[in-house]
Amino acid sequence: MGSIFEFDGTWLLRDADEQFELTMSLPGDVHTALEKAGIIEDPYFGSNEYDVRWVSERDWILSRNFELAKLPTRATLILDQVDTVAEIRVNGVKVISTDNAFRLWHADVIEHLRIGSNSIELTLKSPVNAASQRNAELSYPIPCVEWICPIRHGNMLRKPQCDFGWDWNIALAPMGIYGSCKIVGDSGAIGPVMVRQIHSGSAVKVCVEVPVLGVEGADFPVSIEVGGTIAAGTVAQDVAIASVEIINPDLWWPKDHGNQTTYDMILTVGPHVHTDKIALRTVDLINEKDDNGMSFSVRVNGVDIWAKGSCWVPADALPGRITPEKTHALLESAAAANMNMIRVWGGGRYEPDSFYRSCDALGLMVWQDFMFACNLYPCDNVFLDNVRKEVDFQTRRLNHRVTVWCGDNELVGAIDWFKESKADPRRYLVAYDRLNRTIEETMKALQPDADWWPSSPSKGPLDFSDAFHEDGAGDMHFWAVWHEGREFSHYRKINPRFMSEFGFQSYPSMPVIESFTSEVDRNIGSAVMGAHQKDPGGNSRITRTLFDYFRFPNEFEDFVWLSQVQQALAIRMGVSYWRSTKPTCMGSLIWQLNDTWPVASWASLNHDGSWKLMHYAARRFYASVTCVAYPEETGAISIFGINDLATSEGIIVELFNVLPDGSATKVFCENCDLAPLSVKCFLKGVDLPSQGFLVMRTRTADGQDAREVITPEEFVNADLVDPEITISVDSVGIDGRYPITVSSNALSVFTTLEADLPGTFSDNMTVIWPDAPAEIFFTPADAALGKPRFSAKDLWQSTYPQGSKPCQ
Repeated sequence: MGSIFEFDGTWLLRDADEQFELTMSLPGDVHTALEKAGIIEDPYFGSNEYDVRWVSERDWILSRNFELAKLPTRATLILDQVDTVAEIRVNGVKVISTDNAFRLWHADVIEHLRIGSNSIELTLKSPVNAASQRNAELSYPIPCVEWICPIRHGNMLRKPQCDFGWDWNIALAPMGIYGSCKIVGDSGAIGPVMVRQIHSGSAVKVCVEVPVLGVEGADFPVSIEVGGTIAAGTVAQDVAIASVEIINPDLWWPKDHGNQTTYDMILTVGPHVHTDKIALRTVDLINEKDDNGMSFSVRVNGVDIWAKGSCWVPADALPGRITPEKTHALLESAAAANMNMIRVWGGGRYEPDSFYRSCDALGLMVWQDFMFACNLYPCDNVFLDNVRKEVDFQTRRLNHRVTVWCGDNELVGAIDWFKESKADPRRYLVAYDRLNRTIEETMKALQPDADWWPSSPSKGPLDFSDAFHEDGAGDMHFWAVWHEGREFSHYRKINPRFMSEFGFQSYPSMPVIESFTSEVDRNIGSAVMGAHQKDPGGNSRITRTLFDYFRFPNEFEDFVWLSQVQQALAIRMGVSYWRSTKPTCMGSLIWQLNDTWPVASWASLNHDGSWKLMHYAARRFYASVTCVAYPEETGAISIFGINDLATSEGIIVELFNVLPDGSATKVFCENCDLAPLSVKCFLKGVDLPSQGFLVMRTRTADGQDAREVITPEEFVNADLVDPEITISVDSVGIDGRYPITVSSNALSVFTTLEADLPGTFSDNMTVIWPDAPAEIFFTPADAALGKPRFSAKDLWQSTYPQGSKPCQ
């Protein structure tokens, strides 16, 4: 038989009612297989979502045969990432029943194997029916967020919660197997590899612990090699243990703070060889009393890091469409926008190893939620035992990758969201506390020194008060600007210690909209656009806010573009203010980085990975050396220079008063060095000319040239004139980029370049005037597609009746 029999590849797929029969490739999901076979249409196009919901309401059976020339002494079936409720049979005998997509499953199957032909069959039970059945068996009601989850009772299953729908996600409740399916023989297999680091003086001890599966009592030779240093280990009670000491290690640092050094690790356990890359670093979550309450910051290698990042949701709603390459590209875009932290949100999934390796390579710290979000959950012994096994597996696997472990997303707040919990808050608070303690105790038993935070948002352990609106301690989720319709300047009325979630919606970019609509559907009020807007009040909030700041857009595509402009302005307002309050606030994580499918959402990246305007703005407002500016309530302006780096950095900041005709007057200029890890106030509440627009321009020693309009309240009343934008494109450089010069004969606000081929600009949504053309570079996604053509739009072209779109 050999040591491993892999079942990746082609299986026979049929539904339990025997209406459909087709082939399916594993790893993969049922919906993707049905679409490839032509049985269902693309769920993401039009309103097809509602026509394919039946798929998750059926049981689906996967089967295949395999041959054995001889029988081993031992045989273990191992399954990873089975989604979710399933029964597995070998030669007709049930050997495993699964009910948790986040666990590793294994069972001894030697007595069920035979020489010659064998069969294996996996019945994937309908998650819709399984969840409903479990809900019916409850001794007391445990509600879920039905207003954003059209498929109910997802909180009954240990499955990605957003699979049942969310206010940005399609509701398909997919099922499948996304990891490995294999039978191992006499040599068994190794389980999740847990890596610990013990730093002492100029040395670090790397300790490894890994269970050996399917070979009880085996005494394999063990060795570990890290960075060329080798040491021997042992196997005891079916657990392999090894450690090695590295002298004077080159530590890993977050992006912009140092090198992202990783060490090659080779762990050998008998015939099994596990390779990985290990980032050596110290990480501490600092939560201490200070003059403003309780601090909340991340300290890496002894340095307090201002966390700049975003929240991560699954790379696609259908797991069969996710690839390591697509995931890495999304994370690469996060790093390119000067982010240094990713929060893996608790309503999705624990990501595969490749995700965390990408984060290490790109300098992205990982805030890892455990997978519980926005619902209430059972706390009976059976459910909690399932959770213990999940937490044990994921902690072992991810321990060395994670900066902050967090118990859940918004479960404390959820206690006050449902009529049942409002009527009996004590019962549901006790239930939550049992679940949260189970997660913490299981994780801490494996990694006592791990940085643990009980919930997001939270004011701290055993504090169950409001962390959505109170800003003196812990991390904060702040949604008043979006959900309550408050003005953008409202962000300046709170002083969070760490803003772990806030956001503002926009529509996806036009090429993405064109991918899921017919021309007749390209209207905000169409049924198809409504199907791709999952927030019940989303369209009205976008529109109402737009009318507060801007004139009505000319065309549908102008409406889409302007929604992205205002999204960028909203988020810039919050981040700019909170960065200026350092060290009171020590981080902001935008909701959200990416989309699971093409949809109106809070994401800064489109579903296809292209950049929305907010992502370009984030590249500027998250820069490690920059200036931030915002108008005070009186209309006066405050400007702060920020240096997140441990070295002194030079910066030039200029403030211009620019009239619509493009005439500009410099009203402020400062050329100075910013001290390491500092914030410097350049202007505080200074009255400046009220005519025209105030534009801040900053230039850094590395050549970065950023411009921002900082008076958004004036856009609706501004008398702009035709800027007569011109675009000049030079030949492609040796680095594959196209140099572009954008000029104008008058003030051009939110000047946005667009290309007819996929790619990324070095800057966008900028501001230009006759004396200040912009130099921008375009990097095509695929140079083989040929030379792109460029066009430009701005506020005048999009909201003034005579506006037109200049082209190259």
